[in-house]
Amino acid sequence: MRLAYLRRRPQAGSLRHIVAILLDDFYNHSGMTSSYFNLFDYFLGSVKLSEIGSRTAIVFRNREISYLSLRAETEQWARRLATSGVTAGDRVGLLLFDSPEFIACFLGAAKIGAIAVPVNTFLPAKDVSFILLDSGARLLVVESELHDNLNRADSEFPAKCNILVVETESRSLRSAGSEESPGHAEATTTRETPAFLLYTSGSTGAPKGVLHLHGAIPHTVESYNKNVLRLTDQDRIYSSSRLFFAYGLGNSLSFPLSAGAAVILDPGRSTPERIATLFEEQRPTVFFGVPSVYLSLLEHRAKGGQLNTSSLRLCVSAGEALPPRIFEDWQREFELEILDGIGSTEMLHIFISNCEGKARAGSSGSVVPGYAARVVDEQALECELGNLWVQGASATAGYWKQPELTSETIRDGWVRTGDVYRVDSDGSFYHVGRSDDCFKVRGLWVSPIEVEAALLAHESVAEAAVVSAVGEDGLATARAYVVIRAKEREGLADELIRFVRSRIAPYKTPSRIDFIDEMPRTSTGKIQRFRLREHQT
Repeated sequence: MRLAYLRRRPQAGSLRHIVAILLDDFYNHSGMTSSYFNLFDYFLGSVKLSEIGSRTAIVFRNREISYLSLRAETEQWARRLATSGVTAGDRVGLLLFDSPEFIACFLGAAKIGAIAVPVNTFLPAKDVSFILLDSGARLLVVESELHDNLNRADSEFPAKCNILVVETESRSLRSAGSEESPGHAEATTTRETPAFLLYTSGSTGAPKGVLHLHGAIPHTVESYNKNVLRLTDQDRIYSSSRLFFAYGLGNSLSFPLSAGAAVILDPGRSTPERIATLFEEQRPTVFFGVPSVYLSLLEHRAKGGQLNTSSLRLCVSAGEALPPRIFEDWQREFELEILDGIGSTEMLHIFISNCEGKARAGSSGSVVPGYAARVVDEQALECELGNLWVQGASATAGYWKQPELTSETIRDGWVRTGDVYRVDSDGSFYHVGRSDDCFKVRGLWVSPIEVEAALLAHESVAEAAVVSAVGEDGLATARAYVVIRAKEREGLADELIRFVRSRIAPYKTPSRIDFIDEMPRTSTGKIQRFRLREHQT
């Protein structure tokens, strides 16, 4: 996808034209100009910092970094990128841990009009190379610890991609094969200028580049943050989901910085023990996690581990549907609701959410103000159970270099999420499953989530995943994969089948249950059901 194409006047009726209208409406009502706009100024502008400059923006390794210091660091990164030859429209890969450098480099790239490309730090070298090649990155900013794992001699590594290495321990900077050249650290950008490129987690296959504009983040702030989180400058935020994902980017950058709050960044793995330590030492007021993290924390507590949640006022979950049992166990154990919601890389953050004091177990909540959502059938007619379509000004400008996929996913300004939902008369949405995960048995639809919820109601089941299969009679059936708490497995499979049959329709009951040690997951915590289908015997 060429930058020149993206800068053309949007065609009437196209997604970019609709996004432009929505953004114009938003800024007209907010009193902000619709001409020059840049994320650097949005978060770290001089007028804003005149009020909050001395406040803590980032807590990192027991250091507190003020908003003024973050602005200075970001300006330094803008100069470093420009000096390395990066110009407006160039892509900059960020293979960085959650750190001040990530935020400063991300906003520094925005300041000079470059396009930041956050890269999952858990990916193997070949997948990092794929993203750099696919995006056409001019420069990669990488942790020294991660740089050591990259094989520069790999024929697939982009030959034209220079490298800047951040020393993981000392946080100093060194170049790796890059030649410095003069550059300008400022660019004239608008809300329609490309700002960053996020790659999907690959829960259904190969990752895809999702392009977002400078105007996308402000919409998530004015919609989800303003109406659901309601952050203030007194909040302290911690997210177990990383900055290189859309969910983590909002949690740890967009929302805290827009509110003048403090974000707690931790480069380590989000183990239950590590999270418990951060809760105790850093006292966050808002915690963002995914269902698997909440489950691990409950298991940690059940085994006698300490988990001090007394500082928390909000707990948020996204990534995949939160099982009712986890919601209920968390509320009973800690007297805290988990606000479950659904978002996507394509929409940048959560667009349907539960709200404080109104959370329902098993529900994704209602549409967040600033968005519109529809549940439609295959003919795009509204129905109570069907495919979820969503619309809002934070929607992607398109998939990177994939115009056919863009046209397939975006219809008349509506983004087809790939999720199957049912909606109640009161506007509450309930996740049924991914459209490619649902299947038919005896000609009737089966939702994996419904069957998994029935399995999770059994005290021996810690995790469950249900996929389609072919039975011994050659007919379609459901098959379950289960992680159990009990050590004794003999007879448990038959017991679980009887247990599930007593709770849901017989045709939905798995004909076979396999016990596994752990679920295959993406680094965001989503279960990769397609991996389970691939290994059926």
